[in-house]
Amino acid sequence: MERAAGRAAALQRPRVLLALLLLLALTCVMLLDGYLRAEVGGDQRVRTGASASDVPDDVLDGGPILSFPGGQATTVSVPDKTIVLTFDDGPDPTWTPQVLDILEKYDVPGTFFLVGSMVARHPGIVRDMVEQGNEVGVHTFTHVDLSYQSQSRVDREIEQTQLALAGAAGITTTLFRAPYSSETDAIDNYSWPVYESLGEDGYTSVFIDTDSDDWKRPGVSKIVEWATPEDGEGASVLFHDAGGERSQTIDALPKYIEKMKAKGYTFTTVSGVMADQQPAGAGPTDEQGLQAAHHEATGATLYEGKALIAAVAVAEWTVPALSAGLVIVGVAVMGRFAMMLVLARRHHRQRNRRRFGWGPPVTGPVSVIVPAYNEKECIEATLRSLARSTHPVEIIVVDDGSTDGTADIAESLGLPGVRVVRQANAGKPAALNNGVRHARYDIVVMMDGDTVFEPDTVRHLVQPFADPSVGAVAGNAKVGNRRTLIGAWQHIEYVMGFNLDRRMYDLLRCMPTIPGAIGAFRREAVLQVGGMSDDTLAEDTDITIALHRAGWRVVYEEHARAWTEAPGSLGQLWSQRYRWSYGTMQALWKHRRSLTDKGPSGRFGRVGMPLVVLFQVVTPVFAPLIDVFTLYSMLFVDFRAALLAWLAVLGVQLVCAAYAFRLDREKYRYLLMMPLQQLAYRQMMYLVLIHSCVTALTGGRLRWQKLKRTGEVGTRAGAG
Repeated sequence: MERAAGRAAALQRPRVLLALLLLLALTCVMLLDGYLRAEVGGDQRVRTGASASDVPDDVLDGGPILSFPGGQATTVSVPDKTIVLTFDDGPDPTWTPQVLDILEKYDVPGTFFLVGSMVARHPGIVRDMVEQGNEVGVHTFTHVDLSYQSQSRVDREIEQTQLALAGAAGITTTLFRAPYSSETDAIDNYSWPVYESLGEDGYTSVFIDTDSDDWKRPGVSKIVEWATPEDGEGASVLFHDAGGERSQTIDALPKYIEKMKAKGYTFTTVSGVMADQQPAGAGPTDEQGLQAAHHEATGATLYEGKALIAAVAVAEWTVPALSAGLVIVGVAVMGRFAMMLVLARRHHRQRNRRRFGWGPPVTGPVSVIVPAYNEKECIEATLRSLARSTHPVEIIVVDDGSTDGTADIAESLGLPGVRVVRQANAGKPAALNNGVRHARYDIVVMMDGDTVFEPDTVRHLVQPFADPSVGAVAGNAKVGNRRTLIGAWQHIEYVMGFNLDRRMYDLLRCMPTIPGAIGAFRREAVLQVGGMSDDTLAEDTDITIALHRAGWRVVYEEHARAWTEAPGSLGQLWSQRYRWSYGTMQALWKHRRSLTDKGPSGRFGRVGMPLVVLFQVVTPVFAPLIDVFTLYSMLFVDFRAALLAWLAVLGVQLVCAAYAFRLDREKYRYLLMMPLQQLAYRQMMYLVLIHSCVTALTGGRLRWQKLKRTGEVGTRAGAG
């Protein structure tokens, strides 16, 4: 059995790794999207008023085109009656295409200084831009003031923009314009080293002579006026095709082009100006000259660029979908909390009324089945608790091939009414079915071999059978070993997540699971549905749904308490919850036809199945989005707002948990551990569920796995 469990665990490791990789991929996609939107690594600082003592005077007083041929700073001015139309901050999906249409209409070239993150998000626009004959330059990847950045950050901003250009249009460029730059006389001691470094790498830095100030949205006439150079001088003129609402720019641009052409101006690009400054025949001509700064991207640059564009495309589709999913998950989670609170309160008040009753008291003896596999640490406490029952019981211990002497211990106790049935190891469902076959009475109680009942547990548990429509009863399972941190976390989960849920499902008449630790069944109902099935890893969920489909009612009895030993290590907890989660998915899939069942037997399919799928599969699978987005927002957007939102959600959960603890008369001190539970324990449960989903998609099966027990749970007093 241990070797089989080891092999099963080995088979699951790749699926655990895949689950972790899925979560890592999600995080990477979000970080990429945040980086594209300047939420990750964004720097809003803009330097002003710095000294320019280190900058050469001929640069400060020179033309707008700065290069470093032979390592010597050289500036070039735009010839008279010549305009270089430059556009910053694009491409923008709304405004840039309109600008391109205007330039094409008037047969005018433009030089576009592009933000790399925008290029990556809108590659098609850049491709059209280049094919139309326009020239492009680098405007950094995230539009940061490079004078504040380290050399590695400067290199990264340039290289990533080049990769984006390579992926979008198959080219790189030697043109550069720094964000927040203007005329050359604005170069200071902090930005000058950046231009020098880029010049050494072969870049030409482009400044302006005339600024339209269109970003101020002063009106069309003002934009045209401010963009017009004086006295027929040539100019590098700045417009913006992105970065805000640019309708005035779109309206002003045709008027400006017509005005300048009427004044006898011609339009060219930065490369066109530089070509005109060379000796005759020394450089490229015509369109080659207009785009001389462009170079064909080849090799690794081209393929890395295409990979970047593809990754951004994935992020552009994924993050909005995840955001929508986050809204849905948030609404579902808050809706579930509200529903649980309302229905749990109603359930508690209804079942605790003085006049409430299921019918005539059930006083006849019942059979208690205890499946056991290597339970030597726990079996004595379990059987002695049953022997103290205030309700008449027969106790059937089904030993499933134990190798630690469990059966011998049970027999040696000499407790009245205890029978030991031995079988070869066949698994828990087979053990339970064997117990049902040996049961003498019409009501059978099923429990785990590590569970302890209170004296009144069986009496409370069987009272609902006074109603002939009731086929099974779920009891109130409690964590006995709650002194440890892991135990305390599970205690909170049991009280809030399980028992509060069961109250809700009970009122809706669609209880999805009778816990293996404590449940009671009509023997007739169990036999009618074919007994406990080994088709799934969650035989308790499987038979519960089967009973619903057979027309039986399943209810919750909150006063029937059982104390069970929860897993004591993270590894055992993972194994248990994986089995529960995957088994639940198997059971839901097995009973998928309940969605089309008619009449009372179809109630679970109409109500229970959608709720279980939504609350126990879909919502938990996507619930990590809440934490990922919260962490993302704390780090890169608004720490205070994100923290307050997280605390608000935690507050709602605390209210629900406190009410659940009040209903179960539990001590509130354990709720002090709830914030830490949300930070650590809940994340593990998410990974377990994702692991289960991966297994469900890829296929796989586990046998009944035995968790290591300590026998710590003895009596209720010892558990408390």
